[in-house]
Amino acid sequence: MTDLAISATGLRKSYGDKTVLDGVDLRIPAGSVFALLGPNGAGKTTAVKILSTLVSADSGEVRVGGHDLAGAPQAVRAAIGVTGQFSAVDGLITGEENMLLMADLNHLSKKEGRRVAAELLERFDLVEAAKKPASTYSGGMKRRLDIAMTLVGDPRIIFLDEPTTGLDPRSRHNMWQIIRTLVADGVTVFLTTQYLEEADELADRIAVLHGGKIVAEGTAEELKRLIPGGHVRLRFADPSAYRAAGAALGEDAGRDDEALALQLPSDGSQRELRSILDRLDAAGIEADELTVHTPDLDDVFFALTATGSTGSTASGSTTAGIPDQPKEAVR
Repeated sequence: MTDLAISATGLRKSYGDKTVLDGVDLRIPAGSVFALLGPNGAGKTTAVKILSTLVSADSGEVRVGGHDLAGAPQAVRAAIGVTGQFSAVDGLITGEENMLLMADLNHLSKKEGRRVAAELLERFDLVEAAKKPASTYSGGMKRRLDIAMTLVGDPRIIFLDEPTTGLDPRSRHNMWQIIRTLVADGVTVFLTTQYLEEADELADRIAVLHGGKIVAEGTAEELKRLIPGGHVRLRFADPSAYRAAGAALGEDAGRDDEALALQLPSDGSQRELRSILDRLDAAGIEADELTVHTPDLDDVFFALTATGSTGSTASGSTTAGIPDQPKEAVR
């Protein structure tokens, strides 16, 4: 609980008779990447707007950057930066002028503003385009400028609401590297995204929001273990070793006689792998190849956000991904 960049307890928000957030709890350590996943309309953007003081919650206790959200919103604003789904870049002025405008809004002196703007333009590889109207920038350049503008006030917590939407694969990967660099500098990143690969690549912890609730939370690997379908595949070069392994592993093992391969259900945990290998060792058999297959985040996302799955697919929500729990406890 120490060094939390963001904490929320019982966060609720409704619009009319539609409940968007229904008792959301968050604990996000400083200097980490936290990804919030969910289908369109799940409440991801609403959560970002509340945590960044743009919208008031109906109820709940929230602290951001060590400050109480309700009691000290100005202190929260001073600690954060926000990059929304749609670029805040003004296309009618140059990239440099956009940066200097942000410096003015952050009450930097003219000299300091120019220094900070120049440093960030160089850091984000925008020096050559700095004097050109931002309307001439590519999508990736606009996104880089957007984040550079966010960093003018040196925030320690950054909210990135679907930052790579609409970018080509190369620009998306460039943005990932920027995010990794920010975190290496001690910045906390709160990321919402529709790209599951993005969360898998970047996030230290991932939460899935559905029906106004966090239905599961954990590392990417922990979440993947929530979904049945994982297995271990053992391949043998020697037919006699294959037959002996099949006898040792019993009816649990599916057989592929042509490939000399056995397949056993597994959540991919170290405990289960050790158990399988111990059974082979006891029979004096060694597999030539062992491959662990686990569901990916697409499988997790679809399973947890299927109609009617709220609160049932992943019992215990925020503890559902703990790998030391018995398998039955997390299905």
